Amino acid sequence: MSDLSTVVEKPVDDLHTGWTGRVVGYVAILILVNVMVDSVLASPTFVLPELSKAFHTSQFAWIGSSAMLAGAMWAPLLGKSADINGKRKVLIVTLLVACLGGLVCLVAPNLGVFVAGRVLQGAAVAALFLTVALIRDICAPKFAMVVTGIVTCGSAVFGIVTPFVLEFALGIFGWRVVFVVSAAFAALATVFVRVVLPETRDRSPGRVDVTGALVLGAGLAGVLVYISLGQVFGWLGVVPLLVLVTGLAALNFWLFVLSRTPEPVIDIRGISVALGLGLLVVVMGTGAYQSMLQLFSLLIEVSPDDGLGYGIAAPAALGLLFGIPSIGIVLGGILAGAFATRIGPAWTLAAGVVTGVAATLIMLVAGAANLPLAVVSSFMLSLTAGSLLTSGFNLASILAPPERQGTVSSMVMVMVAIGSVTMNFIGSAILGANRITVDGETVNSSFGVHAYIAVAGAVFVLATVPTVFLVRRMRGHVVTGAPVSHI
Repeated sequence: MSDLSTVVEKPVDDLHTGWTGRVVGYVAILILVNVMVDSVLASPTFVLPELSKAFHTSQFAWIGSSAMLAGAMWAPLLGKSADINGKRKVLIVTLLVACLGGLVCLVAPNLGVFVAGRVLQGAAVAALFLTVALIRDICAPKFAMVVTGIVTCGSAVFGIVTPFVLEFALGIFGWRVVFVVSAAFAALATVFVRVVLPETRDRSPGRVDVTGALVLGAGLAGVLVYISLGQVFGWLGVVPLLVLVTGLAALNFWLFVLSRTPEPVIDIRGISVALGLGLLVVVMGTGAYQSMLQLFSLLIEVSPDDGLGYGIAAPAALGLLFGIPSIGIVLGGILAGAFATRIGPAWTLAAGVVTGVAATLIMLVAGAANLPLAVVSSFMLSLTAGSLLTSGFNLASILAPPERQGTVSSMVMVMVAIGSVTMNFIGSAILGANRITVDGETVNSSFGVHAYIAVAGAVFVLATVPTVFLVRRMRGHVVTGAPVSHI
């Protein structure tokens, strides 16, 4: 079936086509849900040293990605369940599981229990794509694109003040306050979603292939865990290789056996070329962005006066590099949503990729040792992040029927998780392989830092290839009514 089509259809009467008090209330609640997601994924990174001491481990950095790893495992199951049982109902279950995970982390007596809590918190990752799927049930297609940009990126506004608030709270209550906050946000969001949001209008008949979802999730988690553990325990270590082999075996079993059942958790045979290209752009673009974000946190710890060829440490560096980008994410998401109604999400996705290429080029040329240029690059990358996330969800939403929004949106979230985890640890491996000793201290080399940036930039450049094909394939696709299924 062709991916090029124009549909003119009168929107369903009960879909909102503009801003009303009720829509503003819905959007506020969905943003609250995504603030909870941010508290699960980002806030623990502020207390990694404290967590390392509390659980007596020196290999704790990978725990920062544990919830995202678990999110990749949760997403297919929850996406399919949402299409069949109702998006609001599944979102409530997701929020309750994330709340339980926060409480488990809060009282965890040892590392094993803490990791189990983070796995439960990983369900919060599904909450993000479920908010997008709900938007399609509430708003008409064109208006939904604008609302998607606001909901997916609006929570970044809280990222401006979060570091300062957490710094104050940590000084008083310690690291456990992070999980008190995430559990409280999850509980509060559960109440508002249950009381205010309407139930799903579109559902698909069928059953949830729980076995297939678990096998697929286990396979994804196994491969991603290997990527995250390989640098710590050795790429050829017994445990990492065992995890990798198990993950690959699970993926192959799902691909050649379980995906061919009448109702697979994800029907990969029915994914259109356009959606496949969009998912490829998302996995590459978000991965490159996340790896650059990780690098900024390393650069602000090094002074340019050390003569290493990189370093942007300064009194205001933390706020400039992590506060201003929060504004950029919001702006990028809102602009992508607004322009998508005129030119289509494929073009806004392309704009995000091009911006990412330019931002990494600035860092490669001089930004690694120049704070003002690094701030410019960071802001541009935040625009990229907002644009990619919003455009990815918008593209998926117009290429799927209403009753498949949960499943297709979950694919986008899986791509985000895979890209983020993979590129973060590839970047860490590059730095680890190029460390040098200066005055008796082991530090990252200038070559390693610039190779790190070059790899991220190369991934952005590679992402332009599927982007070009996507734009050409979507040429002439106009969203003027109900979405058209290409799945």
